[in-house]
Amino acid sequence: MNTLRNSVRLVGNLGMDPEVKSFDNNKKLARLSIAINESYKNDKGEKITETQWHNVVMWNTQAKFAEDYLKKGDEIAVEGRLSSRSYTDKDGNKRFVTEVVANEFIKLNRGSM
Repeated sequence: MNTLRNSVRLVGNLGMDPEVKSFDNNKKLARLSIAINESYKNDKGEKITETQWHNVVMWNTQAKFAEDYLKKGDEIAVEGRLSSRSYTDKDGNKRFVTEVVANEFIKLNRGSM
């Protein structure tokens, strides 16, 4: 049960091409955002679609794969853990960020690899 303590699984579409950074120590970091659409019917029977955006972080081999094979619009499934952090922006304001740090992911688009 320990693996369930901080675990998240998401399926959605990339809202942008991955942003990849390379570091001096041969490490790579990929940042991407995925959109997840949820639909429901309101009291009037109208279909309402809401989109939630999630930030995803991938490291090393996963980041390389993301750089080489993922692009805006691709559908992916991600399994990982939530990570929250804060930073101070250029205007001196404290900002808070929650990201999914990927353990595994799968590209779901068929025939596009």
